[in-house]
Amino acid sequence: MRVPAIPENEEERIDTLQALDVLDTKPEERFDRLTRLARRLFNVPIALVNLIDEHREWPKSAQGIERSESPRDISFCGHTILGDDVLLVPDTRLDERFRDNPRVKDAPRIRFYAGCPVRAPNGSKLGTLCIIDREPRQLGEEEKALLRDLTRMVEQEIAAIQLATMDELTMLSNRRGFEALSRHALELSRRLKKPAAFLYFELDGSKQMNDQFGHAEGDHKLRSFAELLRHTFRESDVVGRLGGYEFAVLMTNASDTELDNAVERLEKAVDQHNKKAAQGYGIEFSFGKVTIDAAGHANVADLMVEANALMYKQKTSEDI
Repeated sequence: MRVPAIPENEEERIDTLQALDVLDTKPEERFDRLTRLARRLFNVPIALVNLIDEHREWPKSAQGIERSESPRDISFCGHTILGDDVLLVPDTRLDERFRDNPRVKDAPRIRFYAGCPVRAPNGSKLGTLCIIDREPRQLGEEEKALLRDLTRMVEQEIAAIQLATMDELTMLSNRRGFEALSRHALELSRRLKKPAAFLYFELDGSKQMNDQFGHAEGDHKLRSFAELLRHTFRESDVVGRLGGYEFAVLMTNASDTELDNAVERLEKAVDQHNKKAAQGYGIEFSFGKVTIDAAGHANVADLMVEANALMYKQKTSEDI
């Protein structure tokens, strides 16, 4: 048996998967109808939409087999996401990668496998649509094309989910996407015993600006601040728009000094932006920050509440 290799873009792939917040969720008809269709069209006993995270293969949809996870090391789909097209295994017992695989030797006794990579809109391969038989068989070119077409339909559903986790105006994660990514990042920080920091921002004077200049300029202000956040913080940091004029950043593996330096960089970037602004107004913000030590066990909701309270405390003290 050959253990599947790790894709070169594994970090981006996992981040994209986590942002969707679909792992360990209930079955959904949007995916089940496609696996039912695949099972009928190919006349196979088993059809699945599998997602691959760091350590496991997890079925978002399963027809003809119990919906349960399995180790990534023995997954067929872990091999499929390494390629760009259909992975076809006509007879597993004749393939050195799989002939002594536990899923070949024992239940579900896979003899035939065909899987096509499922991509997110950014190109990351999140998993597969696959069909399985307990007897050897082949797929013709038309059948491969049909499997690709069904996979594109799965990708359309994935894209619809991703749109639900993105803020269309700023192209940052929305609250749902931010919370999903932050949960993953905090868990990783806990396992690695690394510190983290949470920042909560609110743009000041936004209602008055909308009243004076109109909502189009308000949207421009939101996009500008989002871009400043994106350029100020590291690619590994989680940045999101929570709603209205509220934003948040989760920094992992960040010391107090790194946190203070990041805030200082943002303040300088905002100052430079305001000097160049031609609209007659600039960006002003209040913020609250919470640090989490290496042994911290704070959850995202608690961090939001604490940082939000600190932000309003800062805002109130400035107004006095």
